[in-house]
Amino acid sequence: MSLPSAASASLDRIASLRRLSAIPSLALFQRPSPLEPMARLGAALGHRRLFIKRDDAISFGFGGNKVRKLEFLAAEAMARGADTLVTVGGLQSNHARVTAAVAARMGVDCLLLVNGNQPARLSANALLDELLGAEVQYIASREERTSAIAAAVERLRRAGRTPYAIPIGASVPLGACGFVRAIGEMLAQGLAPDVIVHASSSGGTQAGLLAGCALHGLSTRVIGVSVDDPSADIEANVRQIIVGVGSLVGVDGDALAAACPIVVEDGHVGDGYGLATPASREAQRMAAGREALFVDHTYTAKALGALIAWVRDGRFDEGQTVLFWHTGGQTNLFA
Repeated sequence: MSLPSAASASLDRIASLRRLSAIPSLALFQRPSPLEPMARLGAALGHRRLFIKRDDAISFGFGGNKVRKLEFLAAEAMARGADTLVTVGGLQSNHARVTAAVAARMGVDCLLLVNGNQPARLSANALLDELLGAEVQYIASREERTSAIAAAVERLRRAGRTPYAIPIGASVPLGACGFVRAIGEMLAQGLAPDVIVHASSSGGTQAGLLAGCALHGLSTRVIGVSVDDPSADIEANVRQIIVGVGSLVGVDGDALAAACPIVVEDGHVGDGYGLATPASREAQRMAAGREALFVDHTYTAKALGALIAWVRDGRFDEGQTVLFWHTGGQTNLFA
């Protein structure tokens, strides 16, 4: 099936969304995550149509966007008879923490390959990984992640185990289906925004949001705010994931990717991944002081800082509905 351009559009979208609903997933939280106005922040910025989709409030494993992705990968792992989930991430990885939580819920082992030095005292996500029963092995750098996960999987297989490897951020087409479904959840809550702004890194969340908007017939602009890599690199990852999503839902993947305008802004990274910027500090204080919302300097504070700057610069029309998709990570406030 190719993406339609005329009267058959709604029928093809319906067929694709039915295929999506048939993909097995593990229900990890009670839907929907809250969708709320940010009236006081909007008033401070002079924009009255400002909303937030709160995946930080997802009830499972301290929440965040990785829960939606891992619902699909966990189901596949169970179908394959996996007895160990294996993934990679940084010392304070939200993805690693949610993977460990999923393993605990499934009743299987979890091996986390963490780049960085073992801390003298565990805190934030690293502490939660330990409480969840994950085994943590430390590797020297981000560049060693790919080889390390391949070696770990091979070692486990030789030992008679059945490992299931999860790439960084669960950013694969199957994981991105969690955010295709999330667009339907948002629409059921009564909001079809003109713009969605969110933190973007490994690309799976943005790919799912874009594919979800296309498959639901929305013209919503989805703007990813890079927290680490150059925009061109993230855009390439997003495009590749969207192509794979198309295959899963019975749509020509290249046509689906062509229908998704991929926008990644990389001007708010600052000095690097996880390092605060003046804009992220301001965003963190404004969100807490005006809305009792908490954002972290690694991901969400930088994305919210970008949104604040764009509102002030007049990038959004006054009547446009702008949605900030909070992807979680508040545990990093305690690192």
